[in-house]
Amino acid sequence: MKGAEGLLATAIEAGVRVCFANPGTTEMPLVEAFDAVPGIRTVLGLSEGVVTGAADGYTRMAGVPAMTLLHLGPGFANGIANLHNARRARTPVINVVGEHATWHQSADAPLASDIESLAAPVSGWVGRTTSARSAGAEFVEARQAALRDRLPATLIAAADHMWSEGGTTADVPPAPGPAEVGQEQVDSVAKVLASGERPALLLGGNALSADGIRTAARIAAAVGGEVLAERSPARIERGPDVPPLRSLPYFPEDVLGSLEGFSHLVLVGTPAPVAFFGYEGMPSVLVPEGTQLHTLAEPGQDAAAALDALAGATGGTDARLPASQRPEVRAPQGDLTSSAIAAAIVLTQPQGAIVVNEGVSSSGAYPGLAAAAPRHTEITLTGGAIGMGIPAATGAAVACPDRHVIDFQADGSALYTLQGLWTQARQRLDVTTVICSNSRYRILEAELSRAGVDRPGPAAAGMTALGDPAPDWTALAAGFGVPAVRATTGVQLLDALRQASREPGPHLVEAVI
Repeated sequence: MKGAEGLLATAIEAGVRVCFANPGTTEMPLVEAFDAVPGIRTVLGLSEGVVTGAADGYTRMAGVPAMTLLHLGPGFANGIANLHNARRARTPVINVVGEHATWHQSADAPLASDIESLAAPVSGWVGRTTSARSAGAEFVEARQAALRDRLPATLIAAADHMWSEGGTTADVPPAPGPAEVGQEQVDSVAKVLASGERPALLLGGNALSADGIRTAARIAAAVGGEVLAERSPARIERGPDVPPLRSLPYFPEDVLGSLEGFSHLVLVGTPAPVAFFGYEGMPSVLVPEGTQLHTLAEPGQDAAAALDALAGATGGTDARLPASQRPEVRAPQGDLTSSAIAAAIVLTQPQGAIVVNEGVSSSGAYPGLAAAAPRHTEITLTGGAIGMGIPAATGAAVACPDRHVIDFQADGSALYTLQGLWTQARQRLDVTTVICSNSRYRILEAELSRAGVDRPGPAAAGMTALGDPAPDWTALAAGFGVPAVRATTGVQLLDALRQASREPGPHLVEAVI
């Protein structure tokens, strides 16, 4: 058995079922080994940003790690942005990065680089293979670290360790679960909630499962508080049987306003809210004066289990869920707006859909309307590095082939990784990409206005506009093998979305704002 075969055989024993890949010369031993050791589905991405974003989306939905295969430091660097998002989502992706043969590394070949320095900022664990025989065990070490820390892990695999004989299948210990929250911490928060003041529970991590949200709602009902969701959750369950949550808004003054009046803010699987950027006159940590901050569960800990324990300590276990008022969503008519696109998606998404939300400035209305939609899962842009939508939708569709995936997608960010459409076509994935087409970086225009630039000059305007020429999304999609239509009215958009949900395979709808 070669080292590459030992590594892949071990990966199969460890539960890896999919590898998203963009390999090069140093990875050829591993490429060959996928045929010698069947059991892992290989999915080619035409750019590394597609590969890493798809692995993130897959792992968020499947609940088990996907593997990536990347080509040396430059290939890894191309995928860093979506690994940044995966780190913020605490997604345990396992990266395998090819490296020059050990005896060639000192030659400083053109593609040589310091892979560790690239990997460290977006990985909880970074290691190297040391021999063909040990490669399987070193893959296990990466897998255990990824699951223990709930962060990406990166294993750098030397080419000669992969092509050499002597590989073995390593023993795979049980998968570690998230760290538990101690009873002392639960009791401390329960005491705060018993004070008779007005608390808020801010949920993140696995607290945003359907059961976690219901438990939090019961606790809030028992203690006279409210439940909120972090701004950009890795995954949140929504539907008629799940209490609707307000999500924290984007701009700092709006966050402070939404938290005004709460005596206590309890963090459940999420850090304290901070401003996306530093704004003059605004604090970095967005907690109003007079609101006391408490932590029930740190990010990466088992927040859902902590909520269960807190419910038992506060009387929330037996509390009735409060009656919730579902938003009324009207079918859009006439020209399209951001709100009209959100309404059209809510009105047409099928039961059990997965909504990947990278609409940026165009998707702000969706969370407020989503409670009117059938039961579904939403995954969002956790780290702010745009270009995750198409790849994450691709990975989610691989993970859940029986669920329709809707990518609610801004046009500017879609241009970063539109090559993912080709992977959707090649794999025949059931993904509908809805491009919010306003031919501009609208969020940057908003930021210019906040900076006091009401009439940007030609240079500034040219750096926020996507026109002259505007991308032809139907032509781009067709070039990658994805059927596409353009909609300019609410009626056209509703018809296009209904048609896409009825027909299997990928589709793209350009919704012109």
